[in-house]
Amino acid sequence: MFGGFDSYRDVCRKSLWVSLKVSALAYGLNLCAHFLLYGLNLMPYSMEKALIIATVLTPPITFVLAILAYISVGFAIHDLGVSRAELERLSRTDTLSGLPNRRAFLELFDRFEGEKALLVFDIDRFKSVNDNYGHLVGDEVIIKVANMLTTVFGDRCVCARIGGEEFAVFCSGMAFAEFAVLGESARRSVAAMQINASGKTFSVTVSGGLTRARPWQGFSEVFSRADKSLYLAKSSGRNRIVLYSGGEDGKQEARTDKAEMTESAVA
Repeated sequence: MFGGFDSYRDVCRKSLWVSLKVSALAYGLNLCAHFLLYGLNLMPYSMEKALIIATVLTPPITFVLAILAYISVGFAIHDLGVSRAELERLSRTDTLSGLPNRRAFLELFDRFEGEKALLVFDIDRFKSVNDNYGHLVGDEVIIKVANMLTTVFGDRCVCARIGGEEFAVFCSGMAFAEFAVLGESARRSVAAMQINASGKTFSVTVSGGLTRARPWQGFSEVFSRADKSLYLAKSSGRNRIVLYSGGEDGKQEARTDKAEMTESAVA
């Protein structure tokens, strides 16, 4: 008689229906018991009085007790379900940025079938931001970058914070060239942000590693390729996106020029 409840109103609605059924069942059992006693000549009063008593007392009392019991247990189940859902959400969400965390991102990535594209971002020289302006400002930078990525990529892509200052974005069903253009747009948008701290204004940049994900490739393999591209982006000047252009052997030729990267993605 119990199950999932969407709201307290849902509990009350179901409690009425269940209590009616319980009352009908109790009334039927009461009548059967009286007929059995009557057939065995054990009835201490007339059948007419027995039926009156059964009809007047059993359904109302049973209905009230059933509805109170159902509502009490139903509310507890509903609250437990809400708490469980909230705990599940928190376990899959990065509390600072509000984005999915690494665990949630990995699960979503493997859930989508077909070809995908993965882009890994890392905030350049983030340690110097914490050293010069403090960790609170560093947290603000992470929040602003997260909001910018969400704004640029929108609902068609999944954005996540997968590490301290590292973010990842993947998309399934979008043309790879379009995804690459969005990545470049996100990089430029982050670089154009102005951040105020202690009366000073500064900006940050991000580097990125971009790669395709074939249907048969798991997250670890694809992420490894994007991470290699990210390393090349860092080592070749930062504030750029490097497209993974290696083969199955993992060797890669870096594309560090932003225009060249975008043209290669379109091709």
